[in-house]
Amino acid sequence: MRSQVSIHDKREFIGWFLKRYELRVKPAAFLLEYLAADDKLLERLHFVDHVRKLPRSLVLSTKCSNMTPFRYVKNKRIEADVETAFYDIRSNPLEDLYVGLYYRDRATCPKYAAVMEGNPMEKHDVVQDHLLSLFAEMLLDRAIRDFQERDLYRRIDHALSQRDEKTFLQLSEQWIKIMETRK
Repeated sequence: MRSQVSIHDKREFIGWFLKRYELRVKPAAFLLEYLAADDKLLERLHFVDHVRKLPRSLVLSTKCSNMTPFRYVKNKRIEADVETAFYDIRSNPLEDLYVGLYYRDRATCPKYAAVMEGNPMEKHDVVQDHLLSLFAEMLLDRAIRDFQERDLYRRIDHALSQRDEKTFLQLSEQWIKIMETRK
């Protein structure tokens, strides 16, 4: 995730988003359009994955999502009214606003990933990240090894069915080496 996204990129993303998705709370679309029209607001607008622990945040979801339709939080006070959020945003344009958008395929959407920024209130746990990375690497190594073993087993079976003794013996040697390294 990048720490600084350009105003242009944010504006383009909001336009793209509003053309393709329908928000569960229709007036929230007008709020997004308002944000996209003001450079000062866009400068302070940050799209984040999670809005936990943030001083001022906005949660919006589309009809294709089961998340909260609309929620505006400022200093732990929660509002479900778009007008209240609009008034506060308009009255405090110099405060950062963190937006969490929830819609189908957001996790795999390259346009959303391009405007995502990190949540400054979430503690970055280097040790946990390192452990997760190691675990992912172990899983990937295991998957590759399993695939190679299945492929070798299939090739041995094929050599047997073709009565190809030379290939069978070569592949069997590879199989024995693999089995020895497992011990």
